[in-house]
Amino acid sequence: MTNYDDELKRLEEELANTKYNKRTQNAIGLLKAKIARLREKQESRKKSGKKGEGYAVRRSGDASVILVGFPSVGKSTLLNALTNANSETADYAFTTTTVIPGMLEYGFAKIQILDVPGILKGASDGTGRGKEVLSVLRSADMALIIVDINYPEHLGSILQEVRNTNIRINQHKPDVRIRKTVRNGIRVGRTVRTDSLSDETIASILKEFRINNAEVLIRETINDDQLIDLVEDNKVYMPAVVVLSKADMVPRHDAERIRKDIGADLLVSAQAGEGIDELKKIIFTKLGFIRIFLKQPGKEADMAEPLIMKGGATIRDVCEKLHKDFVARFKFARIWGKSSRFPGQKLLSLNHMLIDKDVLEIHLR
Repeated sequence: MTNYDDELKRLEEELANTKYNKRTQNAIGLLKAKIARLREKQESRKKSGKKGEGYAVRRSGDASVILVGFPSVGKSTLLNALTNANSETADYAFTTTTVIPGMLEYGFAKIQILDVPGILKGASDGTGRGKEVLSVLRSADMALIIVDINYPEHLGSILQEVRNTNIRINQHKPDVRIRKTVRNGIRVGRTVRTDSLSDETIASILKEFRINNAEVLIRETINDDQLIDLVEDNKVYMPAVVVLSKADMVPRHDAERIRKDIGADLLVSAQAGEGIDELKKIIFTKLGFIRIFLKQPGKEADMAEPLIMKGGATIRDVCEKLHKDFVARFKFARIWGKSSRFPGQKLLSLNHMLIDKDVLEIHLR
């Protein structure tokens, strides 16, 4: 069986020793594409082998958030502070050996928080059942990354393990269209400038992935890494919040300096209850929820308790969330709010996109 480790090491060393400039742009892009292809082959080979036991997680609530961090960073204590869970805590590593759920209720939203076993360096390659843990993260709506304030350098390792699992945090899928064709090579169109990505580099990357003929339309500025992600088409994009735990263990001015140095969002001490309310608000905001108020025909809208939906939700999404039969029985809807052209607009389509605080009236057959 082919071993790709030596070739990967050689290419990674060549990439590390190649300085970026206008002349080397294409060579660097091609090296990154070759590395990505080899990793893809390596991962496919590993998946074809014996599969380990995974973690079964039943999703509930309006969204799910995974606590990610090294062992003994206070994830279980934080879960207990955020939710009604009763996760075991102790002053030694690996207290959590399975997935422990809790439910955070905030702003009418029910947010599932999952405490998973701590990961180690090399988790994405399987160290310490890291692959199983990170696979749970891939199915989540948000990552809550916990870093012990005494070891801020751990953040870089955690982010690398997450990235190696094909998760892109605090990014969105770029607005780039790649349409394969049968002839005429690689043709590139742009509506924005991409100084770090020439036509030659784009063609080299695509050809490395055996795409020799295609039309590429770039609508936002991207780099070679983002283009490779798009071509591979196996990435998960999700928001993330980074918190420094155990913040009460160091002087406040030192804690704030460390937070700024690593770009963390918040200082928390679950044990002392510090930063918990602010963290709840950040989680709710970053999940991008919208509030939809429902109205029954002939009655006033229920403005007391909204239906929580994710940003970009359509009438179809609301119907599916309310009842499994509503889509099949849908006749039309009336809508009041920013997404309507006028109050009470009648809509026959389930694909109408809703906006925060819309009032929706659904008529069924």
